Amino acid sequence: MCCRPEGWSLLAPVDVPAIRYTRTTDGLNIAYQVVGEGPFDLVFVPQVISNVQIFWENPRWAGFMRELASFSRLLLFDRRGVGLSDRPSGVPALEQRMDDVRAVLDAVGSERAALFGTGPDGAMAVLFAATYPERVTALVLFAVPPRGMWAPDYAWGLREDEARKVVEDAERHFAERDYTAQLAQRMYPSIAADDDVIAWAVRATRLNSTPGALAALRQMNLEIDVRTVLPTIRVPTLVLHRGGDRYVPVDVSRFVAEQIPGALYQELDGIDHIPWVGDPGTVVVAVREFVERIWREKPWEEIEPDRVLATVLFTDIVGSTEKAMTLGNARWRELLHEHHSRVRGQIARFRGREIDTAGDGFFASFDGPARAIRCAGAVRDAVAELGIEIRAGLHAGECELIDGKVGGVVVHIGARVAAEAEPDEILVSGTVKDLVAGSGIQFEDRGLRTLKGVGEWHLYAVSPRAVAG
Repeated sequence: MCCRPEGWSLLAPVDVPAIRYTRTTDGLNIAYQVVGEGPFDLVFVPQVISNVQIFWENPRWAGFMRELASFSRLLLFDRRGVGLSDRPSGVPALEQRMDDVRAVLDAVGSERAALFGTGPDGAMAVLFAATYPERVTALVLFAVPPRGMWAPDYAWGLREDEARKVVEDAERHFAERDYTAQLAQRMYPSIAADDDVIAWAVRATRLNSTPGALAALRQMNLEIDVRTVLPTIRVPTLVLHRGGDRYVPVDVSRFVAEQIPGALYQELDGIDHIPWVGDPGTVVVAVREFVERIWREKPWEEIEPDRVLATVLFTDIVGSTEKAMTLGNARWRELLHEHHSRVRGQIARFRGREIDTAGDGFFASFDGPARAIRCAGAVRDAVAELGIEIRAGLHAGECELIDGKVGGVVVHIGARVAAEAEPDEILVSGTVKDLVAGSGIQFEDRGLRTLKGVGEWHLYAVSPRAVAG
């Protein structure tokens, strides 16, 4: 045995903060806790394994959280699918997990908060900060990889055979002691020899989710790629990493910090990937100094966000001129009116915002790419009942806010993507595809296309069976 905190025992009584529940916009119950009474809110984004009740049994985790709560109002929660929150079928996409954060913030009356994301699950914090900058005071990323898989321009990801083994092992060896001990050697090696630590980790895994659900979460995290989102972050950001991390190479966080405008990078001593293991005090100090400074300066009071991450959707009717000539003016106007009504109904259903309508085409924006894709599919199905075929195109990126509406290069790219779509086809950029991991939406590769005025882009067609709302 080694490194056991004084009083450590799996059976020791623990003081668990009150567990509350709030409902998301899609009706799921999210378990959360409020700890501390500091002047500003700090949201700790949970990792794959999470349970807001039994984690307090771990004195290292509990001590770390109470230190964070000593200078903030700390918000803890179990995202949908794990721990004490509702467990819907399927794996939640990043934007659904963002909804969980918004639900917790709304439940406690928080207008804006600092986000603290760690490990692979920190990708959601990245996306949230870029999408809702008006609700984020600061962003802290601790050893957060922006992508899971290897790519020619990303050397730190897993190869396909390695990724396959990670997912298979997560299910096959779920909550097995030897497998957990092997993971510990990479994730928290400084205490991996402690039998009680491994026993607690096994128990926490069992009470977190199920073998299949954990494997699906691992798969989703591997499919995520938020690299294109990093340059769109406009909130103050601190990137932390321990130099000897054996689970995520330190070069990953150096890359992340380089991609985020104005980000601060701080490299800490240690070999543990988990922030509350090893020397958690240095992590707490770094986080506290950063978020307290941002809170004192309150940069959001001087500069309102003028850029946000958004997904743009363009649709238009195929063969509209010919159809208008065939039907005649009066009948065409009636059909167009019904088309517009149905399109607007679906945009509202999927929480989109109509930006413009020109003739028979629509331009709308969304705060989540999966919702935008599902909206496009629902629009296609709704107007097909009228004998109308549409084409649709989507792109995601940093949009300028002009009089409350999105604009900029992203809009032009979205329009060009739509122009490439075939009749009855929903075409998306590679950026959109990378952001919908876990949504169940499937794609067919359409290859590289040169889009007029905006360069070469990799495009994908949405599989028709994968866009049901």
